[in-house]
Amino acid sequence: MPQLDYQTLLAACRPGGSSALTSVTDLKPAGGDHAAVAPARFVLGDNSVYAYGVRYIDGEAQQTVDIDGKSSQGNRFEKPLADAIADGHPLLSRVPHVAVTYRDGTEVYTDLQLPHRLWDGHIRAGTIDGAPATDDPRYRAARDSSPADAKALLETSPTSLVFGSWDSTRKSHQARYRSVLVGEIIGVLADQGKEARTPNPRGGARVDPVAMSVRLTGKELQGIVDAQASELSPKLIERVGKTIKSAGTKAQSASALGLGAIPPSLDPLGSVACKRIIRTHVLSFSALRQLRFGAGPDGDAAARALLAAYALAGLARSDSELSLRANCDLVESGNPTVTLDARYGKTVEFDPITIETADALLEKALAEAEKKADVTWDGLVLTVTGNPAIRAGAVADADE
Repeated sequence: MPQLDYQTLLAACRPGGSSALTSVTDLKPAGGDHAAVAPARFVLGDNSVYAYGVRYIDGEAQQTVDIDGKSSQGNRFEKPLADAIADGHPLLSRVPHVAVTYRDGTEVYTDLQLPHRLWDGHIRAGTIDGAPATDDPRYRAARDSSPADAKALLETSPTSLVFGSWDSTRKSHQARYRSVLVGEIIGVLADQGKEARTPNPRGGARVDPVAMSVRLTGKELQGIVDAQASELSPKLIERVGKTIKSAGTKAQSASALGLGAIPPSLDPLGSVACKRIIRTHVLSFSALRQLRFGAGPDGDAAARALLAAYALAGLARSDSELSLRANCDLVESGNPTVTLDARYGKTVEFDPITIETADALLEKALAEAEKKADVTWDGLVLTVTGNPAIRAGAVADADE
């Protein structure tokens, strides 16, 4: 099969071109077919749940579970790109981005890490040269971009165009861009019967080599809390405080402070057995074609091809690192099947998109976008000083 080349990518970005490029990979548990895996957890009401569903696979309806959802896959595209930029990758370092700094610049977050990309609350609450970031003319130019002319955003935060963004807090003229690259990993349940959606329970325990149980008086517990109060979460301090208040002179368990053992117990939301695991990525050229950059038909197509190549750089890197979560180690069962829609029911298959292939496409696409759309990609565009009150108020516990 041929490798995906720039001319194919460019043709797909022109009016009437391909609708989408897909990359589908069969995966399996690293421990073997007999190993169960831990799907992604979601919160429903007060409970943690798995997301079960029904998909049409191999000609029939099959019960499935989400191993990794769209949002999570989006993060997995972005993280290796952010890492490559931080490592000084000669090509990806040229990708425009915005950085927020805290603690005198020792803590840095970019629009590849912040969930709302350019419109993230950390950026909007920060300052540039002592003035609100939202007053900076470069930020305002990007913020005032629209699908009819997104060039300022292309040259400030292309990540916001590729992975989706929504300026939801603005009182008017809210920018909203859908993700042009999406993905998911689903598992086809091994048991398709009535008990299909009952996961295997998972056992857990904690061993304390000092003692099975540590019991302390309220005064002793308070002394331990006071000594490490600056490191403990407010919720834990509150919880231990209630224990201390009720303890009086009686000794109470210090397990909340990580002392003593926890007997083996079962978590009903454990692992799931899958007969097949499928990873799917879709790059939508239809979505890219909704964007214009004020560069005319040829220039706009070149700018779209640049965004497509940037997306593929994230896809290729994400594919190369199958790190999801504990108890969910996966490996590839075979090559990804890369298919380009060729309209009217026809398709063209290509070789798997490696990091080398994607980077070659991005290098060519950037050179062409510079020539045909006068695009400038010189790396970091804006450095925003984060609001110190936000950093000071940051805690690990979530109230909402």
